[in-house]
Amino acid sequence: MVRKHFTPAQANRTLPLVRRIVDDILERGRELRSLAKRQHVPEVHARIGQLEAQIRDLVIELERIGCEYKDFSFDKGLVDFPGTLEGREVLLCWKSDEPRVEWFHPYETGFVGRARIPEHLLSANEP
Repeated sequence: MVRKHFTPAQANRTLPLVRRIVDDILERGRELRSLAKRQHVPEVHARIGQLEAQIRDLVIELERIGCEYKDFSFDKGLVDFPGTLEGREVLLCWKSDEPRVEWFHPYETGFVGRARIPEHLLSANEP
């Protein structure tokens, strides 16, 4: 499968949809965490299964868009968009509390290597 590459502008255009999906993931993830200590109760166990299936479906929905959900502790809502900046393959990085995609990191460093996308690349218009 060919992997989609986003420019910062393209990633930001998809953000309204991505944000709704991530909000749903976080909501279900928080409920899942709150139920985890009571998973031996049959009704709770069934609900956990439902939540896990819903989260899996939402993650697949993000993958269909071309991005990847990275926060299975369900507290940051972290999403990576594969992209290219100035000829280098990177991951454009967004957290659910941020207004737009403004960060990136190299594949090899992960979140700890996060840096701001240069302003001239953020403001570049798409054809």
